[in-house]
Amino acid sequence: AERVKKIYCLELDADLCEILRRDLKGAKNLVVINKDILKFNLKNYFKSRQKLKVVGNIPYYISSPIIEHLIKFRSKLDSVFLTVQKEFAQRLAAGPGSKTYGALSCFIQYYTEPGILLHIKKTSFFPQPKVDSCLLRLKIRPDCPVKVKNEKLFFKIIRTAFNYRRKTLRNSLRAVVADKKLEGFFHKYSIDKNIRPEDLSLQQFACLTDETSA
Repeated sequence: AERVKKIYCLELDADLCEILRRDLKGAKNLVVINKDILKFNLKNYFKSRQKLKVVGNIPYYISSPIIEHLIKFRSKLDSVFLTVQKEFAQRLAAGPGSKTYGALSCFIQYYTEPGILLHIKKTSFFPQPKVDSCLLRLKIRPDCPVKVKNEKLFFKIIRTAFNYRRKTLRNSLRAVVADKKLEGFFHKYSIDKNIRPEDLSLQQFACLTDETSA
């Protein structure tokens, strides 16, 4: 608290909020907010143009909803630092060709630069959990790394493709992308017709989206 101008502590548990206010009453730059992060509107609360850094130990079972919620308010954020399950962090940072690369990887990497800063053994906690953890950093991108004409279609194609990740891209997207459009995409970008979704890069998904919407 002594190293920063202001700290906003968001906590759902009302009793814990009272304990924090009591035990940290000497920290004049600390504001304790009794709210649910998934219902908290950062834009309404933080009017300043100054970018925020978010730091938290979050419930692992709602890691995805929390991160997706924060990304909605990315214009207010500089970066996010979260303790998450090791396998979850690896999914977010995974690239094409990896078994852990998926729709969530693409979504996160479109809006942020994910990085694993620290590995934390389960023996570091008490009571000891069943999984290892990581300190994950999500650096908000000022600009998305790929250009796409229809963002809604872009994510629809990605989600549909990875829903059937064991199938070829052609078969997994049959209900979303016309065969003629797919054939044109394969030919134009010299892509193997038997490629699977997990081998397609973010840029290639963007190109496919633009071909589909053309």
